[in-house]
Amino acid sequence: MNQITIANDRLTVTISEMGAEMQSVKDADGRERLWDGDPRFWASHAPMMFPVCGGLKEDRYILDGVSYTMPKHGFAKLLPWKLEEAAADHATYVLTEKHEGFPFDYALHASYTLAGNALTITYRVENRGDRVFWFSIGSHEAYALPGGVDGATVVFDQPETLADYVLDGNLVKREPVILAENATELPLKTEYFAVDALVFPYLKSRGVVLKDAAGKPVVRVDYDGMDVLMLWQKPGAGYLCIEPWCNAPDFVDSDMQIEHKEGMMRLAPGESITKSHTITFL
Repeated sequence: MNQITIANDRLTVTISEMGAEMQSVKDADGRERLWDGDPRFWASHAPMMFPVCGGLKEDRYILDGVSYTMPKHGFAKLLPWKLEEAAADHATYVLTEKHEGFPFDYALHASYTLAGNALTITYRVENRGDRVFWFSIGSHEAYALPGGVDGATVVFDQPETLADYVLDGNLVKREPVILAENATELPLKTEYFAVDALVFPYLKSRGVVLKDAAGKPVVRVDYDGMDVLMLWQKPGAGYLCIEPWCNAPDFVDSDMQIEHKEGMMRLAPGESITKSHTITFL
């Protein structure tokens, strides 16, 4: 697949047309800051999720009495995108291809913009048809953590009750496990990821910092427009995914009506919605 590179004096970012997914982020010292995609653990780097994040009950949803099939994390990451605009430190891709589970006229734009040691990723969804549809969107960037997660720490902007909604397959249970109360830091350990991801749908913080086991800041992620935060890795791998999502996976007792699902956005004909997050490499 074709790739492009955008760069400034601090960062060099390589993006593939497949899924409009980042493949590499190198700093001024030439260090790779994204996960390298080692297929022994996880072959991706930073996939995008659209029109749903996580899993749906029975891998489908219901809209206006019609059932639509939708795979976990949607379909946008599985398709080649069109390069819409490219400059030295900026690039925008667009996707318009329909899917059996999303037979609507839409345009999804993904823009990557560098400013110093920060990268802002902006998603814009347009309804170009004559039917209302519902959608969500999220990101899945994996940050290189060569020493692994044990001893690393995620620092939250505000004190939090860290209520992890435990995954049951692709769905989440109603009763959370409280990992900490009135806490601004979560020390990580591999056992947290033995089942899958940590799911935090109800945090106050809209920014977090990842520190490695030596206490050195690695990356800051700001996600003001997204309400759900996921943390994930494959046990033993040298990365941590910090994933801002607009929706959480379906609850195990979901009624599958898409308009009832928390975090889904209604888009009427002619409307558009923009969401963004910023990654600052420290």
